[in-house]
Amino acid sequence: MTDLVPDADTDRLIRIGHLALFGRFLMFGCLAFGGPVAQIAMIRRDLVERDRWMSPGHFNRLLAVMQVLPGPEAHELCVHMGIRARGRIGGLLAGLGFMLPGFLLMMGAAWAYVTFGLGQGVLAAAFLGIQVAVLAVIVRAVHRIGQHILEDRLLWALAIIAGVATLAGISFWLVLAGSGLVYALWRAGRTGLAIAAGLVAIIVGGLGLVLVAESGTGWPSMNGLAGRMDGTDSAPASAAGILALFLAGLKAGLLTFGGAYTAIPFVRADTVGRGWIGEGQFLDGVAISGVLPAPLIIFCTFVGYVAGGPWGALAITAGVFLPAFAFSMIFYERLERVMDMSALQTLLAGVAAGVVGIIAAATIQLAWATAPRLPSLWPALLIFAVALAIVYLWKSRFSAVVIVALAGMAGWLAFG
Repeated sequence: MTDLVPDADTDRLIRIGHLALFGRFLMFGCLAFGGPVAQIAMIRRDLVERDRWMSPGHFNRLLAVMQVLPGPEAHELCVHMGIRARGRIGGLLAGLGFMLPGFLLMMGAAWAYVTFGLGQGVLAAAFLGIQVAVLAVIVRAVHRIGQHILEDRLLWALAIIAGVATLAGISFWLVLAGSGLVYALWRAGRTGLAIAAGLVAIIVGGLGLVLVAESGTGWPSMNGLAGRMDGTDSAPASAAGILALFLAGLKAGLLTFGGAYTAIPFVRADTVGRGWIGEGQFLDGVAISGVLPAPLIIFCTFVGYVAGGPWGALAITAGVFLPAFAFSMIFYERLERVMDMSALQTLLAGVAAGVVGIIAAATIQLAWATAPRLPSLWPALLIFAVALAIVYLWKSRFSAVVIVALAGMAGWLAFG
């Protein structure tokens, strides 16, 4: 027996059972190559254009809301569509079905990586080439995200300031809160308050840096985060607690605006920054996630496995995906109405600009930490340039697979 759920735009009734619903989104998960753009296009083609679960106009409005919310938007769309078809249980089944293939594949890849030492020995050279290529992919992602978010000069200024503040060591919480508040006040016509809020954020951040310096603990340096090619930059798995990994994933899930790449700096700070995982291993996880049929944020599963074993992988994955399930499961009926509030949209626009700056800063830090591990700089620059050209010029869901394969071979030849 199936439920009948009316579509608000087309008055079409959706007829599907729980098992069929799970299978439908499990299929989407198996075919989810190419990142969020390809994943969203697949969902739109099958559920909107072919099966007419909702009108194209309604889908576009829903997508706009999901892009404002933190979390992987393709996964959030699946949860929302599942609720539309079979209520909250349908949303849970749809979300689990979509993420399950990528999660299982990443667990297998992480197990093989740790068990057989794939990041060490002869294969270390290949992974080093892949790490350089991943930097190019992240640079393209920063550009693409910035194009959609930085719509005026103030947002550009906030992104630049956020990047500089992050490089200086100021807490991302302060950077994001300051960015959102300054932009909301400025757009509301309260220029004086906006300037004052920005100055207060800078002063508080500066005082925090002074206190940290005087305490003698210091901030993690970029050189200190740099590992070695032999893979000895990793910390013991026991160093990362299950609760700590869950909270690291939850923070990433709550602060992922504009795509999964925005989770990179937060997960990196909580894992690499604490010595739970090496910088090279972190980039290996990002590279592997780019070729799997899954939301890119599934790289957190790899990070959790390397840092804390299978339970660590489960903990950080649960934290990352919890917000993606929760927003639609809890606020399904109110989501679009809440997102129509212009003041909230303005605040989130400022926060998103701050996130762009933080990602840009994290990219610089990743490059800085990768450089000491390179036996030769010129081959790395060539790998980076070719990967950047491919990701800009070839608009295909398989571009990431090709980039990883070519970069691996080039790294093996150049650094092996």
